[in-house]
Amino acid sequence: MKKTLLSLAALTLLASGAQARTWEAIKQSGTIKIATEGAFPPFNILKGKQLTGFEVELAEALAKQLGLKVQWVTQPFDNLLIGLQQDRYDFVIASHGITPERAKAVDFANPHYCTGGAIVSKVGGPKTAADLKGKTVAVQVGTTYLENVRKVAGVKDVKTFPKDTDAQAALMAGRVDAWVGDKFTGLDLVKAQKGKLVAGDLLFSERIGMAVKKGNAGLLKELNAALAKAMSNGTYAKLSTKYFGTDVRCKN
Repeated sequence: MKKTLLSLAALTLLASGAQARTWEAIKQSGTIKIATEGAFPPFNILKGKQLTGFEVELAEALAKQLGLKVQWVTQPFDNLLIGLQQDRYDFVIASHGITPERAKAVDFANPHYCTGGAIVSKVGGPKTAADLKGKTVAVQVGTTYLENVRKVAGVKDVKTFPKDTDAQAALMAGRVDAWVGDKFTGLDLVKAQKGKLVAGDLLFSERIGMAVKKGNAGLLKELNAALAKAMSNGTYAKLSTKYFGTDVRCKN
């Protein structure tokens, strides 16, 4: 789905200075440092002290193919691309939607899944963009969901939350009329609530990619090659089926 709509100027300022670790340096060290949010099920989620989810397992599979151990870092979503610019880790996998603005600030790998921003509400609630007129909508701060809901004409109010799970909780508590977030997260939410919620239309579609620091071409090439291999040897399909019951790779 996601995310981070930090100003391009802020990210560009952070891009100057220290160099990111090259692929050669990473390979020599034997460990790759990967950052994610850890609060965005089913893609990346901390369960106790255990980090898991589709993106976590996928990243670990890619690292294994590259012959590397993984060191994970979890950060609030809004901090992830800032930390990447400051060379705190080698790449980020946290459901970032590939947008023109972000692509000016970081380099994206080929998309590792395609999704969209879905409307979810209680039974009888809004299901289409037109239905959102006069309604209050919950979204996670710093996301493409926030950006796109703001484009919908007539929305009464957009309430933002630090975590997507907080936005979901606001819907369940009746503090908002609808939640907009990742369509797969929305399907899981509807299923978990057993008849209390309904999934509506997609407001927009997007491609999701891993991010590396601007100009880190060697690492980007290796990540793309590892992802392509995982998609061709059955590794990706197995993980996708485990989490979603279908293949979520981009079809075009």
